[in-house]
Amino acid sequence: MARRGKKDPGAGVEDGRGARFAVELREVRRTYGRKDAAVHALRGVDLALPTGSFTAVMGPSGSGKSTFLQCAAGLDRPTAGQVRLGGTEITGLSENNLTRLRRSRIGFVFQSFNLLPSLTVQQNVLLPLRLAGRRPDRRAAEALLEQVGLAGHGRRRPGRLSGGQQQRVAIARALITRPEVIFADEPTGALDTGTAREVLGLLRQAVDAMGATVVMVTHDPVAASYADRVLFLADGALAGELPRPDPATVADRMVALTAAAAGPMGAAA
Repeated sequence: MARRGKKDPGAGVEDGRGARFAVELREVRRTYGRKDAAVHALRGVDLALPTGSFTAVMGPSGSGKSTFLQCAAGLDRPTAGQVRLGGTEITGLSENNLTRLRRSRIGFVFQSFNLLPSLTVQQNVLLPLRLAGRRPDRRAAEALLEQVGLAGHGRRRPGRLSGGQQQRVAIARALITRPEVIFADEPTGALDTGTAREVLGLLRQAVDAMGATVVMVTHDPVAASYADRVLFLADGALAGELPRPDPATVADRMVALTAAAAGPMGAAA
């Protein structure tokens, strides 16, 4: 029985489907440590990512890419500012409600796949539904496996699949709840070039054919070229964006940002 009293700020969080922006960050700051030891990972990031878009996030080492993804996905809390998912502010949610929101409205694809080896492929795909307290839909799982090119692989264990096949399973798992946003953290970092392009094509297809919103952190200019636009971070702040990116232009921008981050010595080199 629910207790009466002070209302949890995350209780009854509305479904944000149909919102104009899938992800919004308003003056988001994230600082680790205190005083002289403080590290300013994000310095007032302010942006809005449209629903149904594919955004790549790039920047030199230490630019704040990982912190950006963690704050945007509700895996870390900003020191200041607001994060909104589909119109719902998530920075004030309790930990329990934030967990429920991530399970039902966000999908994740990681570089290391993060599949459970003791489960079959189909069970891995269905896991987000189970965690969200929803009835497993095996037909939907098989349909997604067919879409990612793994029809007939549902009974196999992840250890019997190639790296590219495991990442395909991870994409199907991310899509099973029909999330508002898929956050992908270096999804092609452990793959060869040909397999990486296949995986990127699947993410692109999720946006174009299924209306998904994808936010991808990457260091690869070719991977970034699959996105609608690239956001560049430097020293915890936005350092520009590039619409309709192509690999060469992205690479040139990254060279300039990396040289600037290295200082006069790096620029001279």
